[in-house]
Amino acid sequence: MQDIAQQLLAWHASGRSFAVATVVGVSGSAPRDPGAALAVDADGEAIGSVSGGCVEGAVYELCQAAMDSGEPVLERFGYSDEDAFAVGLTCGGILDVFVQPVRPGADPAFDTGLALIAAGTPVALARVVAGPAGLLGATVAVTADTHHGALSPARPVPAATPLTTRAARHLAAAPLERAVVAEARAMLDAGRTGRLVLGLDGRPCDEREQGTVTLFVESYVPAPRMLVFGAIDFAAAVVRIGKFLGYDVTVCDARPVFATERRFPEADRVVVDWPHRYLDSQLDRLDGRTVLCVLTHDAKFDIPLLERALRLPVGYVGAMGSRRTHREREAKLREAGLGEAEIGRLRSPIGLDLGARTPEETAVSVAAEIVAHRRGGSCLPLSAGDGPIHHDLAATDGRGDGPGGADGPHQADAGRERKPHAA
Repeated sequence: MQDIAQQLLAWHASGRSFAVATVVGVSGSAPRDPGAALAVDADGEAIGSVSGGCVEGAVYELCQAAMDSGEPVLERFGYSDEDAFAVGLTCGGILDVFVQPVRPGADPAFDTGLALIAAGTPVALARVVAGPAGLLGATVAVTADTHHGALSPARPVPAATPLTTRAARHLAAAPLERAVVAEARAMLDAGRTGRLVLGLDGRPCDEREQGTVTLFVESYVPAPRMLVFGAIDFAAAVVRIGKFLGYDVTVCDARPVFATERRFPEADRVVVDWPHRYLDSQLDRLDGRTVLCVLTHDAKFDIPLLERALRLPVGYVGAMGSRRTHREREAKLREAGLGEAEIGRLRSPIGLDLGARTPEETAVSVAAEIVAHRRGGSCLPLSAGDGPIHHDLAATDGRGDGPGGADGPHQADAGRERKPHAA
C-alpha cells in the first residue's frame, strides 16, 4: 500500500470514502507480493494493482461492494481448469485479497497509520483479516515506541449486549492486543511483511486451528539503500537502474571534480568523502537490505572500504575490476585480516556474465546480480528449466513473505472462492 499512500491520503484529506484491496497471501506463481494494493474511491477512480491485470476487474467490483455494504471481505483467487474464463490466475498461482472499506474518521488507527506511511515514518499496520465476528478489519498501527488503535470489534457492540459480556470481550482482547503489538514491532524492526496467526490469548497458533485470529502485518520502512562508490560513467548508469529498482541511492567519491550533482542528477545524494570514511559515518543506517557497489577500481579506495564493508551485515557487496584485480584485491584483504567467509561475500567482478560492454549494459548486469542474490535466483534462463519461476526469499528482505514479480500477461479469469472468516 506504500506506493499508493500519497493518493490515499489525498482522498482521505478531502473526505472521500474509498476501499483498499490488499494482497495478504500468495502461493505458486502469483504475480504480486503480499502488500500490493488496489484502491477505489467513491467516484469509481482506481489506483494501484493487486495482480498486474489478472483479477483487477473482479477486485474493483469487490471494492465497490465493500463501500456499499461497509463490510470488509477476504477473497481467494485461484486457477480453475474447468472454467478458463472464471475470475482467477491462469499462471497457477493463488492470491488472497483483503478488501477494507475506509471512511475518513471512522477508524482512527487506520487514519493514523496512513498518515505515518505517507510521511515516511516507519510503521507496521496490523489488520485482522480473519477471525471472530466483529474483529474483521480491526487495525493497530505500531511504531518503534508506541501504537494506535485497539483490537476491539471493528463495529460497536450493540448497547443491548450485557455489560458482563462486553467486559469479557475487553479483557479477552488485552493479551491478544499486547501480543499483536509486540509481534508487529518485531516485524517492523526486521522490515518484514506477512501473516500473523494468534490465539485469543495471544499465543502463536497454526492457521488451521480453531479460535484464532489472523492478522496481516505490513511493515513500512524507508527504501533500501544503495551506496555507489566511484563517480565514473558506469556509476551514472548504476544510479539510474538503482532508482528504477526502488533504492535510495548515494554516490560517494573523494574527488570533488567528479562527484557532482550535475553528473548524477538521479542520485538522492552525492557525497565528497573518502569511501571508507563515509561508510563509517553511516553504520546506523545500514541493514540487511543495503547494497554496496564499489566501482572506484583503485586499491587505495577499494581496500579500506571493502575491509569494513565485508564485516558489516549488509545485503550485497560487489566490486568492479578484472580477474587479475580481483585476485590482487583478495590477497590484500587477507593481509588486512579478513577471513575466507568474509572474502567469500564479495561479488567480484561485479555483475552477471551478460557480455556487457557499455555502462548501461553493465548496469543491467549489476542489477540482475543484485536481484538474483536478493531473491534466490539461479541466474539461468527461465527457458532452461521447468521449476518455479518465483523464489520464496522475500520474507528476508522486508518486501513480503511470499513469491512475487510478474512473469508475463495472465488470462483474467479462473475460479474464485471465498475464504471463511469465522473462527
